[in-house]
Amino acid sequence: MASATSRAAIATGQASRYLQQLCKHFAHKLAVRFDEHEGEIVFPIGDCRLKADGAALHLDLSTPTAQDMAQLKDVVIRHLVRFAFREELEVDWQDA
Repeated sequence: MASATSRAAIATGQASRYLQQLCKHFAHKLAVRFDEHEGEIVFPIGDCRLKADGAALHLDLSTPTAQDMAQLKDVVIRHLVRFAFREELEVDWQDA
C-alpha cells in the first residue's frame, strides 16, 4: 500500500489535452488507461491518477516511499511542462 500521497490542481484551460498527451506518451512503456476526462499511469515507483475539468488538471500521486514520491513528481511535471510549453503552469503539491 502507498505510504506517500500527493495531489495538485494545475489551473489550465487545456487540462483534457495535457491529460491525453501525458497518457499517450507513457503508454509506449507503461500500463495506462485514459479518456478525455480521467486517466491513470502505473509507474514502477507509483501511480499517477489524472482528472481534467474545464479549469484544471488534477494529479493524484501515490508511492511506497517519500523518495519515490519526489522522483514521480519530477517525472510527471517534467513531461507536463514539456507539453505545456505555451503556458506557465503553477504546481502546488499537497502532500498527505
